[in-house]
Amino acid sequence: MRTRVVAAAMALSTAMAPQAVAAPAVEIPPGVTTGFAVFDRGSGQFTVQHEATTRFRSASLVKILIALDYLTRRGVGTPVPDIDLALLEPMLRSSDDTAASILWERNGLNEIVHRMVRLIGLTETQPPADPNWWGYTAVSASDVVKVYRYLLEKAPQQFREFVLGNLRKSTQCATDERDQYFGIPRALPRPWAVKQGWSGYPEPPRGEKCVVTGEGAAVNEIDLRSPALHTSGLVGEGDRKIVVVLTLHPQGTPWATAAGRITALTKSVLAASGQGVVR
Repeated sequence: MRTRVVAAAMALSTAMAPQAVAAPAVEIPPGVTTGFAVFDRGSGQFTVQHEATTRFRSASLVKILIALDYLTRRGVGTPVPDIDLALLEPMLRSSDDTAASILWERNGLNEIVHRMVRLIGLTETQPPADPNWWGYTAVSASDVVKVYRYLLEKAPQQFREFVLGNLRKSTQCATDERDQYFGIPRALPRPWAVKQGWSGYPEPPRGEKCVVTGEGAAVNEIDLRSPALHTSGLVGEGDRKIVVVLTLHPQGTPWATAAGRITALTKSVLAASGQGVVR
């Protein structure tokens, strides 16, 4: 059974808008646990929220924090050496795990998360209980929105252009040969900048690896077993909206099934937020 939630957080009063039409309910696919949020930078308000402060394991979304921490520690005006560009660019564009592990260990493991929590003012984000597993960092949809807002509104221009410039060049095929064009990239045409995350799926069997086809915690426990699939990023002209959809799926859910569900959910979230173009 599908779950329907009315998740619009920004509503006009009847007196102000007597002809206003209620936002459509978000359709949550069966078996999916989710927290999502859409922030409209034009109005300065959330247009859709559901379980936005619930913690999920970050999977590869933490790679944004790894990159931002690296840049912040080097400082404004300091060029990134080629040897580090060879790690940062594939980590952000193609979700390269080896590059993330190298930077994670080199720059202090859990201290990366602690520094970013202080810098950005994150409230649900926590480092992993085992510092060797960066993907077990706890995040919430609300905190991921804060990360994108920091990049857009407060980060030095050099850092903003580097991180978002790479997310705008997100590749269809990730380094692990997964097709990472699910959620936002399948729900909306460009322009967008995205960082995806996944955890708990077996190695894709032969014949199911990605082929480029064109656009189309310490305090509160988090689920580390259910397969996770997350989509996050900026959509629309001028990066108008920040969209974050975090999901967990029943154990044994095939990749294609989970990818289809999060894409359908993302389309529903976007429709509820007033983002009219879906495909």
